[in-house]
Amino acid sequence: MATLNKVMLIGHLGDEVKMHYFEGGNSIGRFPIATNEHYTNKSTGEKVTTTEWHNIVVRNRLAEVCEKYLSKGDLVYVEGRIKTRQWQDDGGNKRYTTEIQATDLQFINTKKGASSKTTPSPKPIEPTNDSSQKIEDDDLPF
Repeated sequence: MATLNKVMLIGHLGDEVKMHYFEGGNSIGRFPIATNEHYTNKSTGEKVTTTEWHNIVVRNRLAEVCEKYLSKGDLVYVEGRIKTRQWQDDGGNKRYTTEIQATDLQFINTKKGASSKTTPSPKPIEPTNDSSQKIEDDDLPF
């Protein structure tokens, strides 16, 4: 049976794009995005917002475009796959990180005025009317 590793996120950048350049012209950009979930606690009636942080990795030309046009707080659509990396820290302890390796990224709202699309995508982003998916400036966790 076939398997699938695909992630689609819409969230706000939590920091600027951090770039790393390598010999041969390759590059990697990294930045976090925040996604929010809103619900009402049924027992107390209190409105609750939870924030999930995702580490995004973009490569080469897409990384350079992100560095040029994205800023902290910008709203983006990211499509990619989940990848978990393992390494040893200076104390010899195993460390893990889970990242989203982006294959498609679209700018929804940027401060620098970039075009809305950075890579070809077969489908446009259509906002949902689901109140749990509503994203507003007041929802930013920073």
